[in-house]
Amino acid sequence: MDQSSNHVVGVDNTSRKKFDREEILQRARERDEQEADGRKSKSKGPPVQRKPLKPRDYQVDLESRLGKTQVVTPIAPLSQQAGYYCPVCECVVKDSANYLDHINGKKHQRALGMSMRVERSSLEQVQQRFESLKKRKDPGSFTVQDFDERMLKQQQEEEERKRLRREKKKEKKKEKVSEEEPEIDPDVAAMMGFGGFKTSKK
Repeated sequence: MDQSSNHVVGVDNTSRKKFDREEILQRARERDEQEADGRKSKSKGPPVQRKPLKPRDYQVDLESRLGKTQVVTPIAPLSQQAGYYCPVCECVVKDSANYLDHINGKKHQRALGMSMRVERSSLEQVQQRFESLKKRKDPGSFTVQDFDERMLKQQQEEEERKRLRREKKKEKKKEKVSEEEPEIDPDVAAMMGFGGFKTSKK
């Protein structure tokens, strides 16, 4: 038996790959041209000029649906799903902290057409702002009578809220009692010798 037939012939991988310098330079030039074309196509249009950041002119509503129960279905439109819906970006955010982050964030502001840069105020604008704040804080404009009127108004609003709560509780109790009372035929009750199952407690 020949020993060479048992010996497996291996692959000769000890030689080094020879690089063609011209071919490599040609590939590099082509790649540079493609990247330059890509940059040109991206910057074809004029740069978008966005308005500077401005303060909100509305109150953010975070508490209108607080404590309310809502049935959520997966086929419901985004505006009726659980969480806070942003009509500008058409997305739903699950909690108030993330909602505030979203409406103050870059994506939302861009959708509104604003950049994240704040407009620089001139010296005159700053002075006018200081004057308006001084007038607002002027102690002569705020009297004890204004304070008393405010306190009285707050007390009235609080009393109104308490009254509405009490009325709702009474209505719920009445509904509960009417549900618990069984319907009894008066003739049957008279035969049995009593008027009903009502207790003497009120």
